[in-house]
Amino acid sequence: MTVERPNSIADDLLARVPGSPDVYPQKIDLVREAILLVLLDAHTYRAASFLDDRILGPNTKGAWLTAARLSEVAYKCRNGQPVHFIFHTGHVGSTLLSRLFDETGEVLSLREPLPLRTLAEAQDLLHRSDSLLSEGQFDRTLYMFMQLWGRGYPESRMTIVKATSSAGRLAAPILQRHAGARAIYLNLRAEPYLATLLAGQNSPADLRGHGPERMRRLQSRLALPLTPLHEMSIGELAALGWLAESSSQHDATQAFPDRVLALDFEQFLSNIVGTLGSVLSHFGLPVNARYLSLVERSAVLTRYSKAPEHAYTPRDRTEILADSRQHNSAEIRKGMSWLERLAKTEAAVAAVMNSVGV
Repeated sequence: MTVERPNSIADDLLARVPGSPDVYPQKIDLVREAILLVLLDAHTYRAASFLDDRILGPNTKGAWLTAARLSEVAYKCRNGQPVHFIFHTGHVGSTLLSRLFDETGEVLSLREPLPLRTLAEAQDLLHRSDSLLSEGQFDRTLYMFMQLWGRGYPESRMTIVKATSSAGRLAAPILQRHAGARAIYLNLRAEPYLATLLAGQNSPADLRGHGPERMRRLQSRLALPLTPLHEMSIGELAALGWLAESSSQHDATQAFPDRVLALDFEQFLSNIVGTLGSVLSHFGLPVNARYLSLVERSAVLTRYSKAPEHAYTPRDRTEILADSRQHNSAEIRKGMSWLERLAKTEAAVAAVMNSVGV
């Protein structure tokens, strides 16, 4: 990737920011107070499963600019389109739903923008002495990105940002600060969630990698100390992940019941047309009869959404879950038992389990 210091290329990118989403703020560096702008196009947005470093290549044009310089330009972005969100707990069809929004022809989908993850981590530290941002600086930075994400193409009516699962903890803060934003929150009941996660070959490393951050978030909500990570089985780590991310959903739906639509992925798959109609209405999109009549035959439903080159259907998912329940039954039981024991001593855990389901 071509990344250059502020120069003619940077000036050109900056000049194009107010009028086009083709100049995308791909990354924010809070230490350097800098933002990486890269040149994309509508095709790249639609093809990308992740707007992280995987979209960068040797021919990508980009430049780092100071956050202050970009912020001045972002404030000039007027009459932008609404920005809404898909939050989720991970492995629950969020990319599939985002790609179905692409098919409306009226949505600019941003899948897993890196700055949202950085802002989630920064929000955890607000009011602490080691925070790089004051609350005011955090608010201004979030506002800048909302302005930038709201730049659409002529055919798009809105932007729908699909967050990473860990960024779900930003749902309530974003909705509190931006009254026009609405959200879907995708999840699964605990047992199918554990079966889903334990089916993955990379699950042990993934669950251990996310474990410390999830443990810190969850422990801050509870009265009693949790089992140390190094003593937890893989099934218990999966249960920890479900509980940490489901707690973020619970916070958002409790605080903003009219603006957050909780959606169970299995219920969605059992009634794609009906549920998608409700989702379109929630975001203020037209409930187009032709679109809904074609959606069940959409090629999106036959491919693995994060890697569309691979075939993957709802039937494939059912078979994988059945196999996981057979081969991972002991770890699923351990995870469910861990949740049930915790719910007996922690009212906050019981509330989440009652609202999301086990």
